Amino acid sequence: MSSKEFGEEKISRLLIKFSIPVIISMLVNELYNMVDTFFVGRSVGGDGIAAIIAVFPFQRVIVALSVMIAVGSMTSFSRHNGERDYNKAKEVLNTGFSMIFAVMIPLVFLVLIFKQNIIGIIGAGETVEALASTYLGIIIFGVVFLGLTVYISHTMIALGNTKVSIVSTSLGAITNVILDYVLVIGYDFGVAGAAIATTISQIVGFIYAFYKFQEMKKEYGISLKFNINPAYILPILLVGISSFVIEAEDGILMGNLSSLLTGAIGDEGLVILGIVSKVYMFLFIPIFGIAQAMQPIAAYNLGANKLKRLKNLMTKTIVFSLAASTALWILSLIFAPNMIKLFIQDDKIIKDAAFAFRIMISAFPLLSVYYVSIFYFQAMGKAKTSLATAILRQLVIMLPISILLVKGLNLGSLGVWLAYPISDFLASLAAFMLIRNEGIELNLQISSQKQNMEEKALITRE
Repeated sequence: MSSKEFGEEKISRLLIKFSIPVIISMLVNELYNMVDTFFVGRSVGGDGIAAIIAVFPFQRVIVALSVMIAVGSMTSFSRHNGERDYNKAKEVLNTGFSMIFAVMIPLVFLVLIFKQNIIGIIGAGETVEALASTYLGIIIFGVVFLGLTVYISHTMIALGNTKVSIVSTSLGAITNVILDYVLVIGYDFGVAGAAIATTISQIVGFIYAFYKFQEMKKEYGISLKFNINPAYILPILLVGISSFVIEAEDGILMGNLSSLLTGAIGDEGLVILGIVSKVYMFLFIPIFGIAQAMQPIAAYNLGANKLKRLKNLMTKTIVFSLAASTALWILSLIFAPNMIKLFIQDDKIIKDAAFAFRIMISAFPLLSVYYVSIFYFQAMGKAKTSLATAILRQLVIMLPISILLVKGLNLGSLGVWLAYPISDFLASLAAFMLIRNEGIELNLQISSQKQNMEEKALITRE
């Protein structure tokens, strides 16, 4: 369980090796919802897309809970691994695994009881609300399997196995595409068919991930059972809370923007937001993938006290993510209408959605520094800094700005789209200042470490 390559392999090669499977896994995972939106948009139309986007905020919160536990456990595990404390590393895995069950199972029952209240928050029309209720009532049964798959995938990456997350999510996505086509198009089951397809595909992905995890357990002598060690709950949650905010704030923000748009331009606003948000989320995948790949490497080198290597890792992670996001940004500006056409054939909505999307992403590359800083502070165990940075962009800046522009300045839907680049610039500026200070602090620690080594060498020679 030493993961020696984290402390010895070339940084660039490590980032590429570990980010590619994470990126592919996230890409395939995003296809779950995109595929549903694609088939429902073609079969049911705008009301179907609006229903899916109405449920999206809650879906995001569910995924966020899984990611919080998975990232918190993985980072703590990697840090103990770097310290060679393998018993604690195993206990962290046990606790995290048990926490997934403890959170997800009660959640299923709560959603089934309060389903109508959850959907009613958006304020959509009766048709959209009925479709959304149907969709949520079915997909909720897959959340336990989804949560366990997320946890297992992160654990396998921390153990050095990068293939499981790719294969499990790929199997799920392929299953989802096939079942969506059969149930939504072939049997005309509409949003219910899309929900059934998503749930079954999540179960398929879990079965494969669990099977491979059983093999890894034997290799590393891990014995997972339902056993929550209270000593590890808070460390896991504190480290993972920023990941929860990153995932959940999309849902929280989307719920509020949905309400603003339905008040400004009706259900058409939900349709446009639903389409552009699907395309928009794909732009984040390289940034998140590279930043998540950096986390176990950073945590290991922190535990091993390899500070110079840590500084090099931080710099190269920012460079890699900035290059990837800029390339995608340029392509998205050019081909915005073509991407929108994948989901709907209405010329007016295509035109309005492409206009909105181009405004939304106008400052997008700046977010590379912002998100890398959040994941870096997580890996360092600086939970407060990571959390404060994570809530800054969408909850602290974008949410009040969008309300001000829409309701205060009466800009309507334009106010929603303008809130994106404004918040991107302000949040990225703040993150740059934080990460710059972190670099300065690391340089001081590296100098001190070098001086101590020289003094010890001098004493040894004498």
